[in-house]
Amino acid sequence: MKWITYDPALLEDITARLDLRVPNAAAIHTVAEAIAEGDGREVVCDLATGVGKTYILAGLVEYLSTQGVRNILVVTPGTTIQDKTIGNFTPGHPKYVGGMDAELLVITSENFDRGQVGDALHSDDVTKLFVFNVQQLIRPTDKTSRRVRAQDEFIGTGLYQHLQEVDDLVVIADEHHVYNTKAKAFSQAIGELGARAVVGLTATPAPEVKPIFRYSLAEAIADGYVKIPVIVYRPDGRKDEETVLADACHLLRIKDAAWTAWAQSQGVTPVRPVLFVVCRDISDADRIANRLTSNDMFPAEGQVLTITSQSSDIALRALEAVEEPDSPVRVVVSVNKLKEGWDVKNIGVIVGLRALASETLTEQVLGRGLRLPFGRRVGTPMVDSVDLVAHESYRQLLANKEALLQQVQPNGGGDVEEERPQPSTEAASSASQQAEQGILNFTSRARVVGDDVVDGSLLLQVESMNAAVQQGERDQRAVATLRARVPGAPVIRFPRREREILPVRFSFSYITDAAARAEGAAYAHEFKVTLARQAVDAQRGIDGSVDVRVTAAESVDATQRKVTIAELRGDLYERIWNIGHVEETLAESRAAERVVREFLAGAGVSSEDVNHDWGELRARQAATALGKLVKAAYDNRKLQPTFAFRPVDVPTVPPPPMPSNVVNKWEKFRKDKWYEGWEHSIEPVAQFDAGSTEYALAHLFDGSSSVQWWLRNYDHSPVWIERDNGRKYYPDFIVLDTQDTYWVVEGKANDRAGDAEVLEKMRAAEDWARFVRDDGRFGTWRYLFATESTIRNASNSWESLLALGKPE
Repeated sequence: MKWITYDPALLEDITARLDLRVPNAAAIHTVAEAIAEGDGREVVCDLATGVGKTYILAGLVEYLSTQGVRNILVVTPGTTIQDKTIGNFTPGHPKYVGGMDAELLVITSENFDRGQVGDALHSDDVTKLFVFNVQQLIRPTDKTSRRVRAQDEFIGTGLYQHLQEVDDLVVIADEHHVYNTKAKAFSQAIGELGARAVVGLTATPAPEVKPIFRYSLAEAIADGYVKIPVIVYRPDGRKDEETVLADACHLLRIKDAAWTAWAQSQGVTPVRPVLFVVCRDISDADRIANRLTSNDMFPAEGQVLTITSQSSDIALRALEAVEEPDSPVRVVVSVNKLKEGWDVKNIGVIVGLRALASETLTEQVLGRGLRLPFGRRVGTPMVDSVDLVAHESYRQLLANKEALLQQVQPNGGGDVEEERPQPSTEAASSASQQAEQGILNFTSRARVVGDDVVDGSLLLQVESMNAAVQQGERDQRAVATLRARVPGAPVIRFPRREREILPVRFSFSYITDAAARAEGAAYAHEFKVTLARQAVDAQRGIDGSVDVRVTAAESVDATQRKVTIAELRGDLYERIWNIGHVEETLAESRAAERVVREFLAGAGVSSEDVNHDWGELRARQAATALGKLVKAAYDNRKLQPTFAFRPVDVPTVPPPPMPSNVVNKWEKFRKDKWYEGWEHSIEPVAQFDAGSTEYALAHLFDGSSSVQWWLRNYDHSPVWIERDNGRKYYPDFIVLDTQDTYWVVEGKANDRAGDAEVLEKMRAAEDWARFVRDDGRFGTWRYLFATESTIRNASNSWESLLALGKPE
């Protein structure tokens, strides 16, 4: 096949349909560009656990299939990930990734030797997605055999050999670190396939690998894509196993109440947290599971599930369903079996019954517990965090904090190349106060964004058991309090403009003269109808018997009813007019007459010709052919976007719950905090992503006498602007000034202001505002884009901000 080309527009379409997160979309773009040469190169993406490697895999498969690649092999390290991957590409499965257009034939070790699969392997019209674990692919030895290497009657060769022979094979290696050069058999099994490209996905690349794309755990936590890890300790120093388990169960119940309360306040399906306990060995797991089923913990049937290498199929099925609302499982006890490939969103508390070490933190806390229960951060700490009950002494935890942060933020992390600034007296005092309260937060170092230093985000939290319990109680109270708009604040009707993709209205005018003539050319000659004649011949054989034979005799032309040209023109016109695809207008009538005229011209009948009658068969088939021409044109008509305004009222009703981590608006900026005390905010509290843009803008709005009200807007709110690629753009603010003009305001770092995506969003917002103003029903709306420099130079003046921002 001709190899694929790098197609950014297609990637944007896939990003929109699969609703990919920003890092996932960036990873796919990087991979697609890197493999465009088709020279067999191997590329690796290093992405933090919990960010969504499944969606990267799905996006790559969709991209390759659309580009014409028909053989894609996904290699997994074991059956757990293999089963999950098969589910990801099986319509109707709970883990199926929606939004894909590719029609895939999923081929596994269970079905590759069936006849239907054998036929598909040799078809260029079917995209084959092979999902195998690496053990099924490695070269057999004297003591082992591999079915994929054996001759297959339907394939014609062994499956492995077939994959070696196809010219468009792409291998995607999930958990790529398993196949490093030290694992020679695994690496050889992939290398000998001779693929056009090998793409590795991993959260822990081998030391010798240099990924082409990195997205660290620090970035994932800071960007809000995963939970915040919380290490829970006991001030009294008790760390015996009985205490650890009792505290973990207590924390789980507190989290369960907080999660349930939040879900009920939002009217969404509750997600129940589970406790994940990692033991040393199978006997240890059995003993711990038995203790957890006692009356003071989780005694009900099915609440404690033990998963080891000896687990039954029933236990494994219960594990698959642990996210379901009706699952009875509250605790999963495991022996290192689930360190990879078990992707669930409802781990709330983790216990590692061995010394707290970097290996434990990486494999258990950062591997299995980071996925968000409701798909996004919700602003409630007990929902947005995962607790590791460590019960090391507080002093030991602080002594190990650098080791812990190394796992969260490799090599110190951060985006500032210069030395980390020494903590100020104020910061040291704040840390001391936190320590006295039993809480210590570790944040990423400040980042230079544009010209400003933006405060870091919370990456890791160490807190006492008492502090954790108190936080849970605060969260339960908070979600019962709604974040209603401030008394006297207005409800803003935002004129959301939504796109509808509809087929264009069909017209006979879309059918060209050339197309009609070409179709009519097949009817330039008369169609004869013959009478078949058969002769009966009888011959006597040697034995006297008579042999009767039927033989063909010369056929003769049959007579046909003749159709005049005038009658033919009328029949052809009626055939296409009565299909009902067009409006009954004079223009369409004339267009239909033209199509008939050109069709007959192709058949050699001029518009003045009235003397050449047609046979009935020829006339009937001509009418059918012309009808098919029109139907094909109708079916292939273009799609066109149309837009309609569908206004939404904000703030939303019912309002969301009040967060519990609220501080005064004059406190130092922290991304994980909510701020109160505003004078002109429509809502009582607001949260921000960056101190130098959004937080600074909020203070500018709030301190200006020219601003009546402002409203902070968040991702997933009903306030969005549709972009050219169909994705949604969520601007930062809506501002109502004293001239009764509504402003959609976006703040952006200096070094991002020129990014292609940022500029595309800005153009979409400016177009949206222009359409709203022209419509005239929703008042005056404008769009303001402000960089860090613009915000700083505006010196807290709304008028200055407008002058510097130069809105359209």
